[in-house]
Amino acid sequence: MSLVGKLFPNVAIDAMSEMGDDLKINVFEEAVNNQQKVILFWYPKDFTFVCPTELHAFQEALPEFQKRNTVIIGASCDTNEVHFAWLNTPKDNGGIEGVTYPILADTHRQLANILGIVDQDLDYDEEGNEVYTGSNVTYRATYLIDETGKIFHESVNDMPLGRNVKEYLRLIDAYSHVQKHGEVCPANWEEGKEAMNANRTGVAEYFSKN
Repeated sequence: MSLVGKLFPNVAIDAMSEMGDDLKINVFEEAVNNQQKVILFWYPKDFTFVCPTELHAFQEALPEFQKRNTVIIGASCDTNEVHFAWLNTPKDNGGIEGVTYPILADTHRQLANILGIVDQDLDYDEEGNEVYTGSNVTYRATYLIDETGKIFHESVNDMPLGRNVKEYLRLIDAYSHVQKHGEVCPANWEEGKEAMNANRTGVAEYFSKN
């Protein structure tokens, strides 16, 4: 079931900072207490292939997210120790050295299971007992959370498919426009383009100009 429009789960999860500090991060409280938007992105596993390209892409875009008062948080089901080892592995060796935002270590899959993003298919053996199959890691799920803790966007990619970081910046711009002006943002809207009023007159005026 979609979580869009609902409050993000109010739970604290272990995390690792770039300095090697063990943290506890509550994504919901991060948004509400600091009055910031949050982008939380999950990736399957440390020391893999598509994953480091995404972590570096989010790092490169960090200044743009900061301009939009938005915090980046990464997440996987690896341990803090594995995160730390990966953070200390150079980029040209497949590592994420240089990544400065925190990374959740949801080792027991507490939050991932609440969100329903773990690749863990259920099957049954010959005796009728439940048997879990799958990789037991998360899909590439992304959540955009506003200053009230509400999820205003979620998306889930299968594991081979990397994300387009620019799309999340566009979505944050669009949501911020809605918050500020009360207008709605049509297809392919980008910052600086015309939005519209959410009524028949609004859509008619929009189509007459576009």
